[in-house]
Amino acid sequence: MLFGVFAVHSPDLCPLNNKDSKKIFLQIQGKIKTTQKKFNITKVLGFYMSVLEHEWIIILDAKSAHDVEQMCITVGISTTSTVKIVPLNDLEKVMAKLKKSA
Repeated sequence: MLFGVFAVHSPDLCPLNNKDSKKIFLQIQGKIKTTQKKFNITKVLGFYMSVLEHEWIIILDAKSAHDVEQMCITVGISTTSTVKIVPLNDLEKVMAKLKKSA
């Protein structure tokens, strides 16, 4: 399943403004890679940032939202950010399903 991880932090906790957040952030990508299998994450499809909105968006292929939640806690994402985990669907699959049911 695909999941979007939307992590929002306040300006005072931004890695650009906060040395503790910066230290955590610099380690996140490596921690995600080393814990991927443990949390049943098949693949990280993308990791994007909107700097002015103080938001990270990570697209993952994973078995469950609970595994994604535990990964966010373990690697430190939830230390500085409020995290929302959203199941995502591929547009082509949705379109095929809609056409099939029409």
